[in-house]
Order: sequence, then C-alpha cells, then structure tokens
Amino acid sequence: MTDRHYRMPVTINNEDDSHPSNPSAGPVMTDLIAQRMSRRTALKGLLASAAIGAIGVGSGLAARPAKAAASLSFSEIPHGYDENLHIPAGYTANPILRWGDPIVAGAPDFDPAKQDAAAQAQQFGYNNDFVHFAPLPEGSDASDHGLLIVNHEYTDAHLIFPGFADGKAALAATTAEMAAYEQAAHGLSVVEIKREASGWAVVKDSKFNRRITLATEMELVGPAAGHDRLKTSADASGTKVFGTLNNCAGGWTPWGTILSAEENTHQYFGGDPAGTPEAANAKRIGIKGEPSYAWGKFEDRFDISKEPNEPNRFGWIVEVDPYDPATKPVKHTALGRFKHEAATTVINGDGRLVVYTGDDERFEYVYKFVSNGTYDAAKGRANSALLDDGTLYVAKFDADGNVTWMPLVHGQGELTEANGFHGQADVLIEARRAGDLLGATKMDRPEDIEASDKTGKVYVVLTKNDKRKAEQVDAANARADNKWGHIVEMVPPTAGGKADHAATAFTWSAFIQAGNPGDAAQGAAYGGAVTDAGWFANPDNVAFDAAGRLWIATDGFPDHGVHDGLWVTETEGEGRAITRHFLGCPRGAELCGPAFTPDGKTLFVSIQHPGDEDGSNFAAPTTRWPDFKDGVPPRPAVVAITKDDGGEIGA
Repeated sequence: MTDRHYRMPVTINNEDDSHPSNPSAGPVMTDLIAQRMSRRTALKGLLASAAIGAIGVGSGLAARPAKAAASLSFSEIPHGYDENLHIPAGYTANPILRWGDPIVAGAPDFDPAKQDAAAQAQQFGYNNDFVHFAPLPEGSDASDHGLLIVNHEYTDAHLIFPGFADGKAALAATTAEMAAYEQAAHGLSVVEIKREASGWAVVKDSKFNRRITLATEMELVGPAAGHDRLKTSADASGTKVFGTLNNCAGGWTPWGTILSAEENTHQYFGGDPAGTPEAANAKRIGIKGEPSYAWGKFEDRFDISKEPNEPNRFGWIVEVDPYDPATKPVKHTALGRFKHEAATTVINGDGRLVVYTGDDERFEYVYKFVSNGTYDAAKGRANSALLDDGTLYVAKFDADGNVTWMPLVHGQGELTEANGFHGQADVLIEARRAGDLLGATKMDRPEDIEASDKTGKVYVVLTKNDKRKAEQVDAANARADNKWGHIVEMVPPTAGGKADHAATAFTWSAFIQAGNPGDAAQGAAYGGAVTDAGWFANPDNVAFDAAGRLWIATDGFPDHGVHDGLWVTETEGEGRAITRHFLGCPRGAELCGPAFTPDGKTLFVSIQHPGDEDGSNFAAPTTRWPDFKDGVPPRPAVVAITKDDGGEIGA
C-alpha cells in the first residue's frame, strides 16, 4: 500500500487511512504486545529465544552479536536519499517495464507530451505494485522465460499531466480525457519476458501480453454474488462489474492463477453517501464524499449519491488467469470486502486451501479464508471454486500469546438479524463491521502476510500506526505514535507433522520491532545487533526466497530521512531477525514486489511513484529516474536484478 504522508497533497492521496474509520472498542495490537512482553519469560520471550530486552522500554540493541552474514554474502549498502537506485557491488539492475511501454500488439510508443487513454490501455500501466513471475511453459520451473504479472495501484496526476494543479484544485482541473487516461493506467499488466545474453527483455506482440483496466468486464462470484446490494442500474444481475481498482499486493494459486487485492477503493467515489441505504457502510469503509479522483463528474457509477451500491462491487480479491488472455477475471466475494493487502495461499496438510489477507488501514484486522473443499491438482483451473465455498475468519491476538481465529458466519455470535446482517452476503460486504462486533484485534496497518514453506510460520507485516494515543497502550511496553512498524510471527499448531493453517488457534510473538536501535526512545528490537544501515522502518511487502530468507520492502522510510528499499533476514538460526540492507529506491519512491524466479537468480522489484514528494511535478521532478531525459517525467518501473557472477540473489 502507498502511504503518501510525506508527499504533496494532490489529486490522489492514498493516505486516507490517516483518519481511521474503525469506531469499535476492540483491543489494539500495541496493548497486547505490552501485555505479551510482560509475560515473556513464561512464553520463551520476545523473538523466540533471542536474549534481548522488552520492546518499548528503551532496551536498544540485542545482546546477541550479528550473525546475519552466515548465508548473506553481499556488501550491505548504506542508508541514503538521492535520485538514483542503489544495489550492492556485484549486482546489476535493469528496468524492463516502464510506465507507458507498449505491451499489446500495435500499441504506440510512450509519448509523455501526449497522454492518450486509448494508447495507455495498450501500454504498461502506472504505479506498479505486486509482481509475480509465472514460468513458461506453464507448470515448469523455468527461470529464463515466463510471464510477469504486475498490479497498477493508482495514478499521480501531477507527475503524469503537464501543468496539473495541486490539492483540491486538481479535482476541478480534471477533464473527461484525463479521467479516462487515469482509468486506463489502473488495473494489471501481463507481459511475456525472456532472459537473453544481454539480460531480460519483453517479448513484443506476445499472445499473452494483456492489459486489464477499468473497462475490463469481470464476474462477481461466491456468496454475495447477485445480492441486491451488488446490483446497479447498469447491472441488474449483481454479478457483472467493469474493472478493478487500487490493486496493491496479491498472491498466486496452486492452479496457476493470480489473486489481486483491491485496497483503497473508497477514494474513487464522490457524492454524498448520507441519505442512501449504504450511508453507514460507506462511512465504515472510508467514503466521505471527498474523493481523490474526479471520475464521478463524468460517470454516475463513481457518484455514490447516484449509485450507492457501486462501491460494494469493489474491495474484493480478483482472480486473473495470466496464461489465458481470453478468460474473464472474477471477484471472489467469499474472501470478504475491505481494503485488501495481499492474498497468500497455502495448501493445508488436509488438502484445504487457506488464504491470508490483511486490511491495510490503521486499527484494522487480519483475516484468513479456509475452503470447505480440498485441492486436487488434476482439476486444474476448476480448483478456483474452492475460493467460493469456505469460512472467512478474523484474528484476535491475546495477551497470553495465543491467536484465536473467529468465524465470520451469519447467525453466529453477534452476526445476526438484530445487528443488521440478514444473510452471509451482508457479513461479507461489511466484513469490517462484522470484525468489530466479534472484538477482533485492531492492528497497526496490516499489509503483507506471508507463510514460510520451510517452517510453516506466518509473518504479518504492520507498517505503522502514528495515530495511536498514549492512553491506548500499556505504559510498561509497546509504542504509542508508532511511526516505525513491526512484524508479528504467527505459529500454527501441527497436525500430522505439518503446520495446520486451518486451525482456529495459533500462537504469536513479535519478530521485529522496526526503527533505529541507536535511539532508545524508539524501542526498536531485532534479533541481534544490526549495522547502521541494517535497521529499517515501515515494512510493507515481504517475500521468501528459495532458501527461506525473508526479504522486506518498505513504504514510508523517507519520513525518517532515508530512502525506502529492501532488507533481508533469516527467520531461523543465528541470523534470525537480523536485517541487512540490499536496495535503496530513488527519492520519492517506495519499493513493491519483490518476486524471485524459481532458481533465485533474478529478483524483480517494483519502483513505485519515483519523484513523488513535496514540490515535485511533471515539469520539475526531483528525479527523472529511470530515463533521466529532459522532458521525460519519472516513470514507475519494474526492475530485474541479477548477480554478475550468475549466482543466487543475496547468497
């Protein structure tokens, strides 16, 4: 998710979560960390046996010395902040897909002086986020040929359009043509790529190359599909919707498809929700009649006062088949509606499918979905039906180190007619309110959630919560005004010798409390001593490499005077929770992705919104990365990183 706290207030401000919409009185995560750590001796302590002090009491560095170099051979790069991208010596980084690059057969070349919506619908979209490499041929472990699937989260009008106005004036300045261009720049791209002697290159005019935009027809499936609250004047069936919005992180399925997470969809809808049947629901999801985009001036569906049900058709997990461009994407309503971040799938030991996903806003919740049916490799794409039949759970983190997964099922607990839930569709459309009533734990912006296939442990990334007040935390521990974020480790029980991800009871502990350990007031805690460049803040996306190491991308580190980038750590052994700095973004940018080829020898990362900071605009950006040409604005891009000796990344 993009946190734009440190950038200029322009057309879009993906920072609407700075005004949380959760009014419930449920427990908050830092309260629980405080209580949890006060009992750590009984629970084997913070960071799973690392001999360090408690979080939030100024303990500083751990006593255990750094051992991170055991399996990490690269020379760590320093913190910095300039217009370039930085990686360690011995590595090469090449942008392979830039905003505006033609990807569909017949698409025109990028022309920054002439932004045309029809052209953009055939070109690589804007603000690339989630990245996944799907090998070709399908089902192989090929690492030199495949499909790159990329989400396009949102647009920065002041860096796209020359002379575009700032602040609220931007909405008035938006024309119908500009709105159409913004819509075409959203969605996803699917692009065939090959690694040649000179490096990675796009396969032009490939039959696989595809853009998915706001004009792409999609199907709503699952328990809420066809419900009255999903019907509009343009779709009386409640099953057909055009497009997908604010696609942030995502995931992939065992049957070869992609799951794309719709996140901050609230900001696209103008009009006043008051007086509509969806007024309370709109408020809980964050729609306030003050959109970041002016699309409602040109299309009624983006005006909630005219189409109050249209926002209910966004905020889902979208499945896309990258291998078959003719297939229609589907939105799976059984996984709930909220500001989704990630959709990580696990095949449980008993064959059921589990999907982990977070709700990326301050004081929101962690969820998982467990299918009723079991995965059958022989069924191929038909396994998609598993995502439509199962149970959605929300997490409660207890002070004693236990996690309770509470089912969001109509008729159970508080999810009844008396509380306005007339069926399972209502529970899923208003998953946030359902979590409120069950007393789920309010988290510090749940972003990516990834499960290790080596250990079965699950890592919940919490970017920050600088809106937490002192009276909300336990004075003995934890952090109010959490500007730095942290990562929580969940451990499922075992069944038959395997992690049981479908279980309703896990345990949890803090893995990393981000921040500068040299400043005791921050209460940072790692698994041991980190270097001056090894500490980080505001974790966002994470990924495991083939060796089981955890790679951590950040969003918001410039708030602390340092570039966003990529850090890596072991999750077990002497190097556990000791992070090393691998990549630094160009100024104004955050790092998204990351994704590896199966052999671990190429790392793909998204550089999102380069140059997006105070005072930067199309004419005078603070960086012109990656082209560095006069007249060409900064261009979000996907970068392929390889090791010069041809070896495994990081090793």
